[in-house]
Amino acid sequence: MDTTSSSAPRNPRHGNWSTPQPAKPTSEPAHPDQRALVLAGAGAAGNAWELGLIAGLSDAGVDLTEADLVVGTSAGSTVAAQITGAARPTELYAAILAEAPPPPSRGGAAHRRGAPNASGPNYLEWSDTIIATSESAYDMRRRMGAAALEREAASPSEPTRWRDIVAARLPHHDWPRQRVLIAAVDADTGEPVVFDRDSGVDLVDAVAASTSAMTPYRIGEHHYLNGGYRRSENADLAAGHGRVVVLSPFSGRTRMPLEWGMDLASQVAELRAGGSSVETVFPDSRAGDVFGANALDPSTRLPAARGGYDQGLDLAAHLAEFWR
Repeated sequence: MDTTSSSAPRNPRHGNWSTPQPAKPTSEPAHPDQRALVLAGAGAAGNAWELGLIAGLSDAGVDLTEADLVVGTSAGSTVAAQITGAARPTELYAAILAEAPPPPSRGGAAHRRGAPNASGPNYLEWSDTIIATSESAYDMRRRMGAAALEREAASPSEPTRWRDIVAARLPHHDWPRQRVLIAAVDADTGEPVVFDRDSGVDLVDAVAASTSAMTPYRIGEHHYLNGGYRRSENADLAAGHGRVVVLSPFSGRTRMPLEWGMDLASQVAELRAGGSSVETVFPDSRAGDVFGANALDPSTRLPAARGGYDQGLDLAAHLAEFWR
């Protein structure tokens, strides 16, 4: 089945377009009858769009929450924890609609720890500089971790504050029985990390680590950074599943050099080569022009959620046969 890629906002700050291309299968998937849902990150806007889309699909008869595996990255890790609890997608969507709308932020919202110099644009400038001076994905992760640890040393933060914020967003704090994988990066070593219920890390801590950006999140003696630096959407973690749906708020685009293989196109090609059928879903214009530097802005949540919900209703007929 061909990839579903709806129209997406254009933002040159996010560099290359990455449109997945079909790849000839070279093997059979290990779990041909199992389904995986991959939830990528994109701040407040991405979280709301994914929840809205999942709710719209659910109301139209396509329940992505029934996936055998859910992979969450950054804001998508929050969604992964939210949809695998007792709350139904419609309830989660309704909660966004009921949120008191904050005033729009100039140039993007403040970073989650309140640092005045960590707005969306400043975060992109900070990370773009590191990416531009790196020789490889590993070098980038190592440099990103070192820079984040340096910021932490210069301005120590209260370790429990971000955990409390994350905990308040999750309807449950225990790992679900459903298999959930949450991606992060070890800031001390630059090594990729994947948390699950057998990793010995609490669900709240795993989500807090995956969503941490310029300031690392500490678990025990280790510090962690955003899971998007492992490999953008981290769709490769769904390898072996017969059917994979990827929700990519940034429409598969990447700021990394394509030769690093961090982009969604490379991940989808690998999945298809392994025998998986893959569908990708990107935001369309109804979500608003919010998926750039302003994706961190909480005021983007309402239009993103509503746009996602309407898109889900329209997309259900296309995905129904693929997902059943």
